[in-house]
Parts: sequence; C-alpha cells; structure tokens
Amino acid sequence: MFVRNDVLVDARVLKEAGSLRDAGHAVTIVGTSRPDGPRAIEREQRHGFEIVRVPLPSWRRWWRWVRAPWRLWSIVRRRGGPPGSRMDGLDWLAMWRFGTLGWARAAARAAGPADVYHGHDLTGLPAAILARRMHQPSGRLVYDSHELYIDSGATVGRPSWAVSWLARREREWATEADALVTVSAGLANQLAARLAIERVVVVHNCPPRALADVARSDLLRDAAAIPAGAPIVLYHGGLRPGRGIEQLAAAMLEPGLEGAHLVFLGFGPLGADVEALAADTRFGGRLHLLPPVPPLDVVAWVASADLAAMAIQPHNLSYELSTPNKMFEALAAGVPIAASDLPGIRGVVADDPGGPLGELFEPTSPASIGEAIRGLLELSPEARAELGERCRTAARERWNWETEVARLVELYRELDAGPAAA
Repeated sequence: MFVRNDVLVDARVLKEAGSLRDAGHAVTIVGTSRPDGPRAIEREQRHGFEIVRVPLPSWRRWWRWVRAPWRLWSIVRRRGGPPGSRMDGLDWLAMWRFGTLGWARAAARAAGPADVYHGHDLTGLPAAILARRMHQPSGRLVYDSHELYIDSGATVGRPSWAVSWLARREREWATEADALVTVSAGLANQLAARLAIERVVVVHNCPPRALADVARSDLLRDAAAIPAGAPIVLYHGGLRPGRGIEQLAAAMLEPGLEGAHLVFLGFGPLGADVEALAADTRFGGRLHLLPPVPPLDVVAWVASADLAAMAIQPHNLSYELSTPNKMFEALAAGVPIAASDLPGIRGVVADDPGGPLGELFEPTSPASIGEAIRGLLELSPEARAELGERCRTAARERWNWETEVARLVELYRELDAGPAAA
C-alpha cells in the first residue's frame, strides 16, 4: 500500500491493512517520513505488518528561485484571474511534479515486489503504478480513492489549466487499475464514469462493530469543564474550510440554545479561528476547543455528547457526495446526528430502514442548523433513548467495519485467483 502521509493516524489505511493481514495477506504500507523523523528511509513492524517511511523530496528552496521570473511576469501581465493565481497554479503543479511524484519514485524503489500494489488516493496512486512497473509488471493494481480529488478542497479554485492537467493524469493512471475502491456509492458512480474502471468496490469508513457498545461517559464534560446538565453539541474532526465551523458556531446563538455548549474536538488550519470564537463574549463561554484524541478513542469521546453536528458545506462535489467518518462514529456511539442535507449524508441519516438517525438542515443557514439541534435536544428522555438505540442498532447491523471490509477482502480473493476470476 502507498499513502502520502506518515501512517500514524490514518485510520482507514491502518484498518484496511489490518483486515487484509487477518485474511492471510502479507501487508507493507509505504508512507512518508514523520515531521520529526530522520532524512532516511525508516522501517518498522507494527500490528503484524511492515510500515516503510520514505522522506519527501526537498524541492521548495530551489523552486523559489526558478519561479521568480514567472511570478514577476504574472504580476505585470495580470492575466488568468486575480494577481498571483497563475503563479499559484505553477506552485501547485511543481508540488505535484517534484514533491508528490518525486516521493512516488522513491517510494516505489523502497517497496520491492508484490502481488498487488494498492494506491491510496490520487497522491498514492503514482507510487503504486511505478512500483509495479519496477518490480512486477504482472502484479495487480488497486486505486483506493478516499474522495473526488479533482473536485475536492485541495483542487477546487486552482486555475483550470492546472486542474485539467491533473484530471488527465488521473485518467491516464486509472487505465492501469484492475479495481477501484472508494468510500461511498455517490463517489463510486462519479469515479466509475470518469475513469472507466469496471470493478468498483465501496468500503464505507465505519468503526468496528464492537465500538457500538461503548458506554456513555463524561469525557467531554470533564475536559471542557461544562456544567452538569448542560447539553453538549459536538463537532469532531478536521478544523478546515468547508466543514461549517462558522455556521455551526453561529447556530449556537439561535433561540432555545442558550444553555447548550458546543465542543470542537480536533485540529487544523482553522484552529485559531475556533479559539477566537471561543473567546467571543457573545457565546458566554459555551464554545470549547479540545485537542484531537487517538483514532481508536474517538467513539468513546463522542459517546459523551448529546448530539454530533456536522455542517459540511456544499463547496464542491466531493463534499456533497461524502459520507463523513464522524457520521459513522456518532452512530457507533449511539449519539443522534444533526447534519447537512447533502446526498451522501441523507442516504444514511434520513433513509435508514430502521427510521431516521437524526435531523438534517440547510448547511448555509445558522437558523436551520439551530432548529435541527434544538429539535433533537428537546426530545423527551424516552424518545432520545429510543433514537440513541436506533443509532447503535444501525451501527451493529449495517454501518460497521466488519460489514464494509468484507467487500475489500473479497476483492483481494478475486485478485489472488487471477484475471479470470476477477
């Protein structure tokens, strides 16, 4: 497996590797060096598989000198959008050309021969392709797309010529894939149509079934010093643009939520913005920021909230079709969901065969968000207990890792059996 991160907290990659190990496969994950790690390849054995960390290439310093003439030209000509937008595109493509693809070549060399080369996301796919070409051309290739990278926050807003370049690369690389793995039916439909890959497997990123029996606790209340009896609304995950951080905070000022507390559990580029909101006197100390917790502990922390809120904004197609990890973690914790009315989320929260698992809202409207939150918090104790049990039942029976990963294990059984079976 190839993934462009340090393989420390990527729960999906680690869960897939562990499940394939349990199915009898020998698994190696090739990632990047840790920020504080050595500038040399590291190898370690963990959880019954090998992790190889390959340093990212050093290219930014010399690129600053190379790009200087283009930056000056962009400022003078002011073409292709706002000043600097063309240069942003060049920087972005340089990151791909010298950073991501440079790492891919080094990662491929470090990997060695295998029967299957598994590229996680578009940033890991080139390494899988290069490794197969180097070591075993007859090996199988799996593209595991965690999102619509071409339509994601990392890509949307870049100059169209730069995005077109990357979209062409994805289509070219995908022609070598024997199978596509992705995280939701919506993404599967989009990617299958774009990339013309016949074998498509959906593996939702759910927690293990055992976590659906986690007991309720006071972890959040104690950590944030929230008064006893005050309702707790939880946002957990990355603090990034497009996740509805501001809209969710504004919703806490809506009528009927004066006594509720909002906890942000996570980190990211908007961490400073959340700190500023927490200090805003309008909220009266009812907004809190807590650091992230280890992936295996997340469900236990979610179980100490009264509801889980996720105000994903419809900023791009990848967000609209997403089925966020935090949604399945809330179900495992038995915590009702207040979430954006987007196709990927609606299919889980509103269309569950056992009945609704929460409330949906218009993600751009703090009033709509507040109304959904208030409706869940005002349920009677009996109705709230029934809803919580419905969430846990959905997690036990449908939305759990054991159910989802069975499709990945079956895919590998087919790949192992050869082209005819696949």
